[in-house]
Amino acid sequence: MHSIVVRGGRRLSGSVTVEGAKNSALKLMAAALMARGTSRISNVPDITDVDIMSEVLVGLGARVERSDHSLGIDTGDVTSFEAPYEMVARMRASISVLGPLIARLGEARVAMPGGCNIGSRKIDMHIRGLEALGVEVEIGHGYIHATTPGGLIGADVTLDFPSVGATENLLMASALAKGRTVIENAAREPEIQDLADFLNAMGARISGAGTPVIEVEGVEALHPAEHRVVGDRIEAGTYLIAGAIGGGPVTVSGFNPTHLDMVLTKLERVGCDLERHPDGVTIALHRRASCVDVQTLPYPGFPTDMQPQFMTLMATADGSCVVTENVFENRFMFADELVRMGADIRIEGHHALIKGVTELSGAPVRSPDLRAGAALVLAGLGADGETLVGDTHHIERGYERIVEKLASLGADIRRVEDATLKGV
Repeated sequence: MHSIVVRGGRRLSGSVTVEGAKNSALKLMAAALMARGTSRISNVPDITDVDIMSEVLVGLGARVERSDHSLGIDTGDVTSFEAPYEMVARMRASISVLGPLIARLGEARVAMPGGCNIGSRKIDMHIRGLEALGVEVEIGHGYIHATTPGGLIGADVTLDFPSVGATENLLMASALAKGRTVIENAAREPEIQDLADFLNAMGARISGAGTPVIEVEGVEALHPAEHRVVGDRIEAGTYLIAGAIGGGPVTVSGFNPTHLDMVLTKLERVGCDLERHPDGVTIALHRRASCVDVQTLPYPGFPTDMQPQFMTLMATADGSCVVTENVFENRFMFADELVRMGADIRIEGHHALIKGVTELSGAPVRSPDLRAGAALVLAGLGADGETLVGDTHHIERGYERIVEKLASLGADIRRVEDATLKGV
């Protein structure tokens, strides 16, 4: 276990390249289960969540070989339909093996998922959608047991909410169902489009991914394919806000700027100078940021995964604003840590009322989840003195070499073993 120590006040400038999207790579790995043989996925981030998903796949009988940022996933010997608790509880995305196992083996027994403690994130929509496709589901003793006694049958499914996870599981299951499936009120995230592109490369017949209505014509079988993971828009947004806090100019490349439109719009309203490139964005902020209201919504709205980072920027902005969290009810837990650093934040239900202060003060803090951990590192970049961020294993779930990348931009940042903290 280790922590991250940040000394604030350094100007940031330079360039950084983001990795493949965590939220896409994990689902692509699960989708590889659907075709017998070896699929190859490139631009895969070197993060602990990918390690955990690899363990889940190996536990199901797959062979996973990693070379630099590429994965070879051989599913020829997959016969197990059970993803046990000790693996699934470590990462929410493990639930994404449910659809592929049902499609490939006709049965799945998957432990109820774990992951970041940012809200209940119920799987009701996954279950109801799969039941519409002919899946029989039993839930008990911490497990979801799904069977398809009559096979998967295409159906019209309308989601109560454009859930990314439910859309992904339905996409994968319906790809091998008999007949046509229509998913209405589907999630529109770029990662959904990336998954559909991979499935189509495997022989699926999916249209409409990236829109609220997705149509799937079931096929009898899929074959292995090669695919490159889309760039990580959330990692990109994190470094763009780091650039704003550190003044810039900072160029973040390796992603499609249109995938971050709403965040970029808000950053411009804050006062940032932005220059969009085909595969990235350059940001600079030459004055104190202005406070701007924001509310999280499903894509193409402001992403909930960018809310903690944006709140950190607003903590020292000029004026007052409201950040509204509409997706995960517990995503404000890290606000108390920002308050320890001198922020003026009051939580009222799913609203955070922020009055910008001129400067934060470095302090020992702990990251309660992945994005909050990254946000606290960003807070340390602009704080007076030294900030010690603990529980950084959360950060390592989604950011490859965050310390090294920020240091390359000029940040005074280092990683320390927890055993040495008494001497820090």
